Amino acid sequence: MAMQSNSKTSIAQRFESYQPSKTILVWACVVTAVATIIIGFNWGGWVTGGTSRTAAATAGDNARGELASAVCVERFNAAPDAAAKLVEFKAITDSYKKRQFVEAGGWATMPGQTTADSRGVQGCATALSS
Repeated sequence: MAMQSNSKTSIAQRFESYQPSKTILVWACVVTAVATIIIGFNWGGWVTGGTSRTAAATAGDNARGELASAVCVERFNAAPDAAAKLVEFKAITDSYKKRQFVEAGGWATMPGQTTADSRGVQGCATALSS
């Protein structure tokens, strides 16, 4: 008789009457925590502090390079002999020599610096080439 009444109980009733042991509850919490961490780092976009610092440093370097290249282009165009220098620049076919030309011209050296930023030189040469 007990078998019959057990098979006629609904799933909701069986769920309500279920009493998990402490071991099962602890393991369920552990598995849930591990799954959350795995999902968070793989698909949730979570990163460690070191990865975050590296990304911030890279973004800062890229921003400085972009700013330096914009300043370089402005300084190049503001020079009194800009038209002649642009013709001379565009006559150079090698990209390395173009970067050397920009660096030697001093347009990519930022105020307070003694040397030009390599990203700024590259960005300036690319902008002037187009």
